[in-house]
This record gives sequence, C-alpha cells and structure tokens, in this order.
Amino acid sequence: MLRALAVDDERPSLEELLYLLNADPRIGSAEGAGDATEALRRINRALQSGPGGPEAIDVVFLDIHMPGLDGLDLARLLTGFAQPPLVVFVTAHEDFAVQAFDLKAVDYVLKPVRKERLAEAVRRAAELTGTAPRIPVHEPDPDHLPVELGGVTRFVAVDDITHVEAQGDYARLHTDKGSHLVRIPLSNLEERWRSRGFVRIHRRHLVALRHVGELRLDAGTVSVLVGAEELQVSRRHARELRDLLMRRP
Repeated sequence: MLRALAVDDERPSLEELLYLLNADPRIGSAEGAGDATEALRRINRALQSGPGGPEAIDVVFLDIHMPGLDGLDLARLLTGFAQPPLVVFVTAHEDFAVQAFDLKAVDYVLKPVRKERLAEAVRRAAELTGTAPRIPVHEPDPDHLPVELGGVTRFVAVDDITHVEAQGDYARLHTDKGSHLVRIPLSNLEERWRSRGFVRIHRRHLVALRHVGELRLDAGTVSVLVGAEELQVSRRHARELRDLLMRRP
C-alpha cells in the first residue's frame, strides 16, 4: 500500500486532501505538511530510514503556490535525489502543467479536488510503485476527449477540433471556442485520429483536413489556414498534405 505525504499551506485544503487519500484503499498511510520546507525535512528523514523504514514516503501530493519554497521548487530538488518519492501536483492553476511534467510528475490534479480524479492519480502512483494490481479500464469514447478545467471534466467532440499543438508531453486541442490542454503526446493523437482525417503537417502540429480553408505557397514556404490561424507546413509533410487536400471530398 502507498505511503503518502500531502503538502499544502492552506489548512482546509490539506485536511480535505488527507480525508480523500485516507479513504482510498490503496493508501496505507497519509500525513500532511503545511509547507514545502517541512515536507523536504520529512522526505529527507524518510530517505535516511530506507525504503522499508517507518517514515518511508512513496508519493507526495504537492500544492504549487506556497510561501517561500513552492511546489515546483521542491519537485526540482527531488529530481536530484537518488530515490525520490513520486510527485502528484494538486493545484488550482492549470498554467504550470507543462513544467510539472517536465519534472516527471505522475499526475496533475486541479482543485477543487474530485474523489474520482484523485483516485486516478493514486492508481497511477500505485502502478508505478508496484503496490497495487492494474485495474482494467473501459475503452475511451472515440468521438469525444475528456478535458479538465477548474475541477470540471468536459468532453470535447473530436469533430470540433481544428488542430492540435504539441507542448512537451501535453497536447493543446484547438476548437473554434477555445483550447484545452490534455496529457497525451501528439504522436498518440496522430495515430488515434489518422482515420478521422487528422494529418501531421509539422513536428508541432496536427490538423483536421475538414477545417483547412486554404493551402498557401509563398517563396517556397508552405502554410495552411485553419480558421483564422495560419500554420506552417514542414517540407517533409507538404506533398502528402497537398495530395490529401486534393482528394478531399
């Protein structure tokens, strides 16, 4: 079972997080720390006691905005440890997701924390530590993709997505109504949506052919107009894209 440390400078948030963690059967113990400095001291003691020691910590559920040493600072420090605990960020701010996963975070949970969403983060941590069996999951809905915003899960229709932009281990989905960040590599979406008319035009961009309004050629540079946005097409993808657009119904 997982041994967890929750870190948050806001006492009500910390108590709520500890309550949810202790209610999860995969959590053997969950303790709290009111700031990152206190958490660092506990982690150091845990590492000194060894993996099976009484103070061992498998995973840290970490807020980002805290006075003094913040959550990102603590996560950076942990990357220098020989056997650091896993890190799950729990925050009210979506803006730091890319930085969080650059620091090898297991998950990024938005506040207000929902029981089901936290359970998914615990599942990932449990699988990585080998403390729980893999739980079968249902096949995803092929026509929609779940996205999180402010603790609310919404389902974006694939047909509404005009193009996708790579952002590290994340992908940003663009629609006419806005954009959404999801933790899925662009290469995965390219494979999944190839049969739905999505094509790679650049190492950073995947476009839906149905939403391409114009193909432009200017002094040897190729670009496409998707909605109001002009996207560059790399040379290696230009011929394939042109052929696909010519055959488009």
